[in-house]
Amino acid sequence: MFRNTYDSDNTVFSPQGRLHQVEYALEAVKQGSAAVGLRSKTHAILLALKRSTGELASYQQKMHRIDDHVGIAIAGLTSDARVLSNFMRQQAMSSRMVFNRPVPVNRLVSAIADKAQVNTQEYGRRPYGVGFLVVGQDKTGPHLYEFSPSGNSYEYYAMSIGARSQSAKTYLEKHYESFADCSLEELIKHGLHSLRETLQQDKELTINNTSIGIVGPASVHEKNVSAEGNFRILEGEEIEVYLKSMTPKDTGEAPAAAAAPAEEDATAPPAAPIVDEDVQMAD
Repeated sequence: MFRNTYDSDNTVFSPQGRLHQVEYALEAVKQGSAAVGLRSKTHAILLALKRSTGELASYQQKMHRIDDHVGIAIAGLTSDARVLSNFMRQQAMSSRMVFNRPVPVNRLVSAIADKAQVNTQEYGRRPYGVGFLVVGQDKTGPHLYEFSPSGNSYEYYAMSIGARSQSAKTYLEKHYESFADCSLEELIKHGLHSLRETLQQDKELTINNTSIGIVGPASVHEKNVSAEGNFRILEGEEIEVYLKSMTPKDTGEAPAAAAAPAEEDATAPPAAPIVDEDVQMAD
């Protein structure tokens, strides 16, 4: 009721205690193409679905390298992502120049979360319309974080953002307990299967519309990767071997309804749909 009375400024709360401008920014993240992140004991990976504005246009870049040990996948406004990724690079460079060490991943995520939160409480500003999945590694191992325009950030075992991300979350929630002991190849396979869940029925993952970001030791299919396992982005023919290893969509699914016995009552009411809940898998 009287919604437009309270949604013209991000400093005004509605009677229900909501900030509509922040909610609009969160909706912008949901309009972006999907991105998925997973981590094991040795690796953290990102997988993203790239979009093209037309047949004559190239695919938009969905992943960015921040430092040797940190990378991000984005969903939302690309221009806002460019501003925030440049800020993250400045923080990483400052840490190396001042302290002579890589910036801790959690501190880097906290820095952009603080920057985004300021835009939710000051007049004349607007929230950033982009969300990140951030992967990195330090002495304690690999890490996966989600950053949202509201200024919140959480660490996850697995997470997805963007359009139809709930379908990917449903897959991740069913399998995440096995991720910790997965090899890099198995982890990528799980990530591709979850990313495929966000596609429309007539779409498939290809070497053109898929990106994979990895931090951790190299796989058997990679060459020229440092011993530290720096962040790298795989695209094009580099990911073809992983796409070919995917299980076909129909494999393992329940038989079609047409295979039911002929004497089954056709007038019986249909089964109730299964509703998947959005469950966070935070540490």
